[in-house]
Amino acid sequence: MSRSRTNSGAGELLVELRRETAVPLHQQLESGIRERIRQGLLRADTVMPSTRALATDLGLSRGVVVEAYQQLVAEGYLVSRTGGYTQVAPAAARAPQAGTKKQPSGPPRIDFKYSRPDVSQFPRAAWLRSIRRVLNETPHLSFAYLDGRGADELRMALADYLNRVRGTSALPENMLICNGFAQGSRLLLQVLAASGFQRLAVEDPSDNELRDVAETAGLKTVGVPVLESGLDVEALERSGADVVLVTAAHQFPTGAVASAETRAALVEWAGRRDALIIEDDYDAEYRYDREPIGAMQGLAPDRVVYAGTASKTLAPGLRLGWLILPSRLVEAMAAAKVVDDRGSPVLDQLTFADFVARGEFDRHLRRMRPRYRELRDALVDRLADRLPDLKPIGVSAGLHVMTWLPPDLSEDAVMRAALDRGLGVYGLAPYWVDRAGPAGLVFGYGGLTEAAVVEGIDLLADAVASVRDHS
Repeated sequence: MSRSRTNSGAGELLVELRRETAVPLHQQLESGIRERIRQGLLRADTVMPSTRALATDLGLSRGVVVEAYQQLVAEGYLVSRTGGYTQVAPAAARAPQAGTKKQPSGPPRIDFKYSRPDVSQFPRAAWLRSIRRVLNETPHLSFAYLDGRGADELRMALADYLNRVRGTSALPENMLICNGFAQGSRLLLQVLAASGFQRLAVEDPSDNELRDVAETAGLKTVGVPVLESGLDVEALERSGADVVLVTAAHQFPTGAVASAETRAALVEWAGRRDALIIEDDYDAEYRYDREPIGAMQGLAPDRVVYAGTASKTLAPGLRLGWLILPSRLVEAMAAAKVVDDRGSPVLDQLTFADFVARGEFDRHLRRMRPRYRELRDALVDRLADRLPDLKPIGVSAGLHVMTWLPPDLSEDAVMRAALDRGLGVYGLAPYWVDRAGPAGLVFGYGGLTEAAVVEGIDLLADAVASVRDHS
């Protein structure tokens, strides 16, 4: 009868032993371990289970395991270390055999990929203090299943913060905590489609990730051009949309700021059409050369869904996002959240609530603004020095800038030449919705150092020169 178990020792080791065969058990164990090392499934320096633990787990005598280990040590597959533990020998371990999928090459050495804040500056000490307070002071019942909207403490802390800093009109009972904008927007579009909404208008150009989500939810997506003053509301009128997604405070990727006239026109459109505005306020806390601009939600709380996230301000890995909902959507959204995942992790919510309520969030943002501004200035200055025909726009806020490309340069050619030099730069092509718009580049700088920004633009200048030389 075939018999296999997984060990409970220092590391898992799945070995199949066939007790009905004439092959001794120690040889079967040797063969199983040897083959896994050859296949690269046990990597160099992996600590093996102790002989006693492995023998217990596999139902063997310890002597059988000792004999197998000794043989593999003699063959050079394992090494015995001081302290009585055994590891896979570095010389014996190898990568997976030929015929397996070739692994992709590593990332660029310098990468201007958008949506990367400087996670090295995450406020660990302040976050740890909040975790300790939560663990020491939170009642036991707070760790039970939550209302679909999320922890009361976080909804109250965020409502106070957003009303103060972003000019929203948020009520804690109308807020919903989600796992970042990705989950929040997906659930929202599903609820809207089920409620009878049919056509979603998005800025053109705009982030492309939400379009597939909208279509999966059953909504038709239509692009609306972006002007210097924000979304073209006249084009929105002609689109037939009944819901529109905007990044009004700092449009992605152009950086355009919706004017007061555009905001008023959007609200008027929503009221007249009985439509809905989704306001993605993804990086409005980072502003450098202009006064803060309040959120649209404060103008029309019954017509605007406000979406925010900690991804750009703290770290994307936290997966913390929030929605301020019109009252009529709260119940359906809370139910959708419960069905989707039973609620976001409560410890993270309560920690963030404490972090916000004690002013740590404000302090972190005050510390990061000058840091990001220095990176922005280094990028803009170096572009002016080395590539003066790439004029940056949308530089007054956020963690990215955009440049249009001159007619003699194509996005693909520049990106390929840059990648050959270990540099990641990214074109506008994926962001256009209903048209093939002008060529350009988007530079995310939040996760870079000033030296990397300067070197990156120098590499880009060399790449552009190479493209022009070969054209």
